[in-house]
Amino acid sequence: MRKKEKKLLPATSLSRRDLLLRASGLGLCSLFDHPRLFSLLATAQEKQNAPPPAPGTTSLSPADDQFLDELEKLNFQYFWEQASPQTGLVKDRCNVQANNNSNVGSIAATGFGLTALCIAEKRRYIPLADARDRALATLRFLWKKMPTHRGFFYHFADVNTGERVWDSEVSSVDTAILLCGILTCRQHFEEHSEISLLAYEIFNRVDWSWLSEDTSLLPHGWTPELGFLPYRWDYYSEMMMIYLLGLGSLPHPLPVQAWNAWKRTKFEFDGFRYIGSFAPLFIHQYSQAWFDFRGKRDAFADYFENSTLATDAHRRFCLELGKQFPDYNDDLWGITASDSQKGYVIWGGPPMMGPIDGTVVPSASAGSLPFVPEAVLRVLRNIKDHYGHAWCRYGFVNAFNPLKNWYDTDVVGIDTGITMLMAENVRSSFVWDTFMKNQEAKRGMDRAGFKKYAPAPPKGT
Repeated sequence: MRKKEKKLLPATSLSRRDLLLRASGLGLCSLFDHPRLFSLLATAQEKQNAPPPAPGTTSLSPADDQFLDELEKLNFQYFWEQASPQTGLVKDRCNVQANNNSNVGSIAATGFGLTALCIAEKRRYIPLADARDRALATLRFLWKKMPTHRGFFYHFADVNTGERVWDSEVSSVDTAILLCGILTCRQHFEEHSEISLLAYEIFNRVDWSWLSEDTSLLPHGWTPELGFLPYRWDYYSEMMMIYLLGLGSLPHPLPVQAWNAWKRTKFEFDGFRYIGSFAPLFIHQYSQAWFDFRGKRDAFADYFENSTLATDAHRRFCLELGKQFPDYNDDLWGITASDSQKGYVIWGGPPMMGPIDGTVVPSASAGSLPFVPEAVLRVLRNIKDHYGHAWCRYGFVNAFNPLKNWYDTDVVGIDTGITMLMAENVRSSFVWDTFMKNQEAKRGMDRAGFKKYAPAPPKGT
């Protein structure tokens, strides 16, 4: 999902998704969809259809809640300080030990940043006026000046001008992450009519039917030089948000069969059976930062429970690796695509993928906070308390290796973002509750066939 930014990369450099693929082998808008006209109808409908308490709700101790609040405050500072106040675009990464002169922004990091503004205002980290002004500046820039193709945005752009950098692709998944942030802002700042209208216009400009013109399996992206990229979103991964947003569009919707087209391969490890891919842990987290899958399932799975099982399988996988790398234990685990002492690496498991060497990636566990909160909190508190060089002014550095006494100097926007959003979701469900008020999100899940149900209680309860 991103390129390493410590060095400028050549135009042929591969993104996180391209590396992953190589490693694994793999109508017209309804008047009533206008935000102003729809809000009254939606409010009345929400009151009638108020859901029961969702599964996965966690009661945190005051100490754990205070720790997560501190973490979120620091995470937010990244999105506030490492963004252009004029454009709102957020830098892909920054070095916390040196002057950060890079101007490379990430539209995915910007999507996380827009959501971070909403969390920060709710938590009173910044005043309402400041959060609203930054959100408005961002949406104005995205609507009026940021280059797009069929409504989709280039993956990497100059934070000051919005111009494409690194010959990056028009990205389907990174645009989806940006749209999730935009829709979250629309709901949180719903009293601000311009924010509401801009979010509405930006979302409806996206031409999902162009992306699916000759296929139910959506491409990863498009470039002016090559056309559509050859890779498709054909296996379970972070791409669920792309399909659900496309299904939720009114002017340019995806066909329903697109949701059923991608493969849901079953994996098994240490007695855990779940849908997955030959991919790092982040694939189980990103869509679930915004879409609330708790207590719902489609014709195939309960994806919240699936991510819980996949995370626990990953934890046990790391414990097995502890025989080879003794830093891994029940208080220190988590491997996902990240920096390493030798550069950016796609690694994880089970089954093992990549040259795992004992490196720990804090966002790997943090992104699963809502799934296994007690286990993740043990890890995060342990890192902060006993690995001081892994803690910085923006929370955790991207990665570190205690066995080699190596600590990253960089913080990465999307990994800081998944940490902040999942911390807030486990504390209050705020991101889920806010985002799921959007009719596009509801309609996408409805068209995909999601129904409420009562999951079986965990064994032993």
